[in-house]
Amino acid sequence: MSVSRILAISGSLRADSHNTQLLRAARKFAPAALEIEIYDGLREIPPYDQDLDHPDRRPAVVEALRRAITEADGLLIATPEFNYSVPGVLKNALDWVSTDWTKAEGVPLSRKPIAIMGAAPTNFGSVRAQLALRQIFVWTDSDVVVKPELVAFRSHERFDAQGDLTDEGTITILRGLLAALQGRIEDARALRSARPS
Repeated sequence: MSVSRILAISGSLRADSHNTQLLRAARKFAPAALEIEIYDGLREIPPYDQDLDHPDRRPAVVEALRRAITEADGLLIATPEFNYSVPGVLKNALDWVSTDWTKAEGVPLSRKPIAIMGAAPTNFGSVRAQLALRQIFVWTDSDVVVKPELVAFRSHERFDAQGDLTDEGTITILRGLLAALQGRIEDARALRSARPS
């Protein structure tokens, strides 16, 4: 089995974000066939501007993110919930990687295997934010893992003082989510190899 490269994106900019800590836990508990890289450039992405959304005009940090997503075998996104939806910084980044006005370079998110999870201190966790993300990925025709759903509600009770995920139930669901993402990636590989060249 070949190793799959996963780009992991946290929708939170906070240094002690439980969502970023979830991504670190994903690296710790991932199967050997998944290599997870945590993206750290979200803060640098400028507001989406269609006038600049062209290969010759995009900011370098945007081009780098588009390239990283294109080259990754799959995405893992951990999102908090702001105002019943996706944080603006995450939505903004997704806007930059959901287009291809040239009809030549391709949409980085198109058919990309994606797993979604989230953490929040409330009793509902990130349920609405995850639903909003799923709606975005319908438009981009991404291959989103449906089950299991990882909603780390009351997230402050699931991590220790060092930021390590200690809740066994959440760890079990996380392992299942990563296995499901790995399965989507392997299915996508099989489809590509079955196509006539």
